[in-house]
Amino acid sequence: MKGLAKSEALPEREQCLGSPESSLDEPESIEASVVMPCLNEAETLGICVEKAQRALAEHNVTGEILVADNGSTDGSQEIAASLGARLIAVSERGYGSALMGGIAAARGRFVIMGDADNSYDFLEVFKFIEKLREGHDLVQGCRLQQGGGRVLPGAMPALHRHIGNPIFSALARRWFGVPINDIYCGMRGFTKEHYEGLEQHCTGMEFATEMIIKSTLGEADVAEVPITLHPDGRTAHAPHLRTFRDGWRTLRFFLLYSPRRLFLIPGLVLILLGLIGYAVALPSLHVAGVTFAAHTLLVGTLAILLGYQAGLFAIMTKQFAISEGLMPPDPRLQRLSKVVTLERALIVATLAMVGGGILILLAFNDWRQKHFGHLDYTSTMRLVVPGVLLVALGFQTMLSAFFLSVLALKRR
Repeated sequence: MKGLAKSEALPEREQCLGSPESSLDEPESIEASVVMPCLNEAETLGICVEKAQRALAEHNVTGEILVADNGSTDGSQEIAASLGARLIAVSERGYGSALMGGIAAARGRFVIMGDADNSYDFLEVFKFIEKLREGHDLVQGCRLQQGGGRVLPGAMPALHRHIGNPIFSALARRWFGVPINDIYCGMRGFTKEHYEGLEQHCTGMEFATEMIIKSTLGEADVAEVPITLHPDGRTAHAPHLRTFRDGWRTLRFFLLYSPRRLFLIPGLVLILLGLIGYAVALPSLHVAGVTFAAHTLLVGTLAILLGYQAGLFAIMTKQFAISEGLMPPDPRLQRLSKVVTLERALIVATLAMVGGGILILLAFNDWRQKHFGHLDYTSTMRLVVPGVLLVALGFQTMLSAFFLSVLALKRR
């Protein structure tokens, strides 16, 4: 390629491209690191490396190219080394693992990542660098038309382009406030400082989604640049992406990052239905020729118990995610923890269990008065079922309060 010189692999040195006066012994002088995850990309890796090198050189950017190899067996490592790229061997398999290894080794102030299958044009690298120079923390590429991008014929399956990607991108905007149109785009840039503050955990395809959601929840400055998606240049093997598997993994990840939608809202709905069941069953109402009695109480009790457990699980999931650095602190949860302390929760739990126990004892007394013989099923169940419900709710509250206090402990 014009303006690009290939270099031999050096065992003791690593090549830095860009301004000729930059020193290899001064990592802080590197402005941008281009990181490419690689798993058997021999057909296209060389093209991607050369394009990235050319982009850096033409725009006089002091940078480096890193190939994060995830165990290739097709000679990809030799290609990377022959072109002067830094080869980072990552033993733990997974798209996210490869990127974590490559980004950790990057010495640039900015990091631009992109797949090595030649679907992303690394000649567009400078677009990301320009945006990062403006002060943005994360710059996401957009291949879709609604974000100004372009998808060349044959570059993206119609199912991904018109259904999967737009739907998941819309969910990300709706649920998490993500200010982008193409959540699946694998070409993006970010500052090394911002990345280190994210504490990424996902080692698979969710790595890219985790970065976007965490950045947004952490109120980072996120921007978007339009890019062109080209057809995958590989013929030796199929793309690593699997439509339905990776779609489900994305939805699952969204739900885990949104315990309110996964646990709390369904839980509240169940509790409401259970309370409605109690409202019509305790007084044994007759509605439209239907009599509600003990069986409705049992079903209502089940709904309340399941809903209450789901609500508690939402709180515990949120607390765990915050404690592990998966999500930023939630002011609402902090306010709740100040009001609902362990001691107050234990008092409420005890009162509920005592109240439930009293109802059960009243039913037992009725049984005693009838000399432990047959009871009036309808009237007795109105005591026993609510009593059992209160005892169960109290016990759940007690255990959950202790568990939440453990999750909230400060750890080093």
